[in-house]
Amino acid sequence: MDRAAATNWIRSTCSSRAEELAETAMILPLLFMILIGIYWFGQAFRIYGTITNAARDGARAAVDPACATCAGVDPSTNAWTVIQSDLNAAHINPTLLQQPTPPPTLCACTPGGSASGCSTTTVGCDGSQGNICVQGVTHTGINNNVNEGLVQLSSTVAPSGLTSGGAGECGISVSFQYPFQFWLPFTSLGGQSVKIRAQAQMRAETQ
Repeated sequence: MDRAAATNWIRSTCSSRAEELAETAMILPLLFMILIGIYWFGQAFRIYGTITNAARDGARAAVDPACATCAGVDPSTNAWTVIQSDLNAAHINPTLLQQPTPPPTLCACTPGGSASGCSTTTVGCDGSQGNICVQGVTHTGINNNVNEGLVQLSSTVAPSGLTSGGAGECGISVSFQYPFQFWLPFTSLGGQSVKIRAQAQMRAETQ
């Protein structure tokens, strides 16, 4: 190889390496952002699955036992205790839970636990709990009776309002939301907080 050919080969090699370095410098930040996004969206999905399961367990604990003569039973406390246990096991802070805004639009069952149609007033959250919304519980003195304050489940509630009627099932609804903060630098999601909601309904049955 003569001197000129060697010089051209060296220049070509250096130019090729410089282009590779420039391309790598452009791709690495994008790849890094993709990996960060996968991590944070994975975290959000994990939390959603965990709180959804916790809401289901809480609703199940609230309706068991569901009887008109069970004295000293506090369904809302039962729900909160189970939800705390589930979230602590998943290393999620249960004290960060918040009542959903607005609460689910559920109407009351008729006295005696029968669903015959919706009223025009949404059943509010049980005031004994501040972190979760339990709908379908009535506190009457020392007896906290489930069957006195049941709500109609989703089969009888119109999605857009409270105008739906017809027979259906009665039970308890447990819902809450969890604030989750994304950390994606240099994007609109950097430091953005979103509310991940969870709701579960369980039919009340006399034990």
